[in-house]
Amino acid sequence: MTHATPLIATLVSAFVLAYVAGMLAQRLRLPPIVGYLLAGVAIGPFTPGIVADQALAPELSEIGVILLMFGVGLHFSLGDLLAVRAIALPGAAVQIAIATALGMLLAWAMGWPVGAGLVLGVALSTASTVVLLRALEERSLLETQRGRIAIGWLIVEDLAMVLTLVLLPALAGLLGGTAQDGVNLYAALGLTLAKVAAFVAVMLLFGRRAIPWLLERTAGTGSRELFTLAVLGIALGVAYASAVLFGVSFALGAFFAGMVLNESKLSHQAAQDSLPFRDAFAVLFFVSVGMLFDPSILVRAPLPVLGVLAIILFGKSIGAFLIVRAFGRPTEVGLTIATSLAQIGEFAFILAGLGIELGLLPKDGRDLVLAGAILSICANPLLFIALDRWVARREAAHAAAAATIQPDLPPGPPLPERDHVILVGFGRVGSLVGQRLHGEGMPLALIEPDADAVERARTLGIAALVGNAAAVDKLAAVHIAHARAIVVAIPQPLEAGQIIRHAREANPGIAVLARAHSDEEVAYLLGCGADAAVMGEREIARSMCESVDGLARWFGRRDAEADPDAA
Repeated sequence: MTHATPLIATLVSAFVLAYVAGMLAQRLRLPPIVGYLLAGVAIGPFTPGIVADQALAPELSEIGVILLMFGVGLHFSLGDLLAVRAIALPGAAVQIAIATALGMLLAWAMGWPVGAGLVLGVALSTASTVVLLRALEERSLLETQRGRIAIGWLIVEDLAMVLTLVLLPALAGLLGGTAQDGVNLYAALGLTLAKVAAFVAVMLLFGRRAIPWLLERTAGTGSRELFTLAVLGIALGVAYASAVLFGVSFALGAFFAGMVLNESKLSHQAAQDSLPFRDAFAVLFFVSVGMLFDPSILVRAPLPVLGVLAIILFGKSIGAFLIVRAFGRPTEVGLTIATSLAQIGEFAFILAGLGIELGLLPKDGRDLVLAGAILSICANPLLFIALDRWVARREAAHAAAAATIQPDLPPGPPLPERDHVILVGFGRVGSLVGQRLHGEGMPLALIEPDADAVERARTLGIAALVGNAAAVDKLAAVHIAHARAIVVAIPQPLEAGQIIRHAREANPGIAVLARAHSDEEVAYLLGCGADAAVMGEREIARSMCESVDGLARWFGRRDAEADPDAA
């Protein structure tokens, strides 16, 4: 690597190798995340060949965390956060305690002191923001009850980690590490709580008005570039300011910025504009994790690695599941939360590094944490696939039981079996389409992952099924082979493309209409097999032209009535 271009070399090597390894993983039917992690191992200092800049990669990946949490905040209101506090707050606290205790037990078995066990346990208790959000987004669960609980749980964990990072230096001397001069435990705790409270107050009182106002004024200029810059500036600027001025994490600051911007009418456009940046920098996160990993730990300490992995995949996940069930939530919610937390990420690395700096954690401890992170991140998508299959089988069994035991009391209007239209998505666009088609008496079957949206559709008399239409079994359940048309009204183009391909395979003659936001998305969806892709801007322009034609005809009639001779 030439000394003058470390940033360019790091970006090029990370993106190129991540693409190659991700494509290879996809061909082998493995999650692309596995490829991204292996790309990081390949350009890390512990393997021969290219060595990317280890200082730059984590900072670049942090941008991905910021943009991801900002995007989540754009779909998450303060009411959503408060609605899940009753389970997220005590649930996360108990789950952190369980994982910490298990980590201390493993450390004791390895002969480590109490301080090392405490750092290891707390590091294993927190889940990765990026991995969790990727899994929820791929399954359209962000705006469901399960997704909201998982995100609320994540926010509580982030706050707990912020407190831990502040208090650990004050406790280092008591725990057998290097005492920090001039650090008082109670003063540090009080100052941290005061800073967090001040940050929340500033965002709710000032940011709630200033951020939407700024974005709306920028949109008023008519410049797409300025609007995109405003979105990125708000996300990154608030995240950075929150960390520097208030001591909270980048992720937490970005989440609150997105949440207050959620009240703006432009929040959807802001989410769309930031999506490519979120995806690109999220890949850098996984690459940077791979760069930190020393594969030799798998040979040097195989049993401790298995112990760490068992705590991550089973210990804290079983604890989370039991906590959710204890609060009376359904098994499906409990399994979703448990699967979401079956991995560790960015805070674990920061905490392990601080533990070594304070003389609390041996260097092997960081390698164990990284090994646990790599292996759990690779395993997490597989756990979600298993969960998806379990949910699909359970729903099919419940539907069959309902049809057998209570044929006169179905959960909603019966699904049409032939010559019907399938609607995918019941959001802002899909709900309007569904109501219009249903109002015209057209046989209609809806697939929507949000149970609340399905319930709303059923109250309108629309036959609906809870689930992700990207799953082949869901399309089969709405009789895709005998449908006349499918309308894909979701805003995610990649997921829409997958649905279109599955629909074409099941019914080559079906008419396919999709929703798009750009010319590139139109081309992509048509390439996937759509007969037509409707872009919002084009439809607005067509509607405005029709309105102008109508005005012209009206003015013509008025002029003719006012001056018959001229006519």
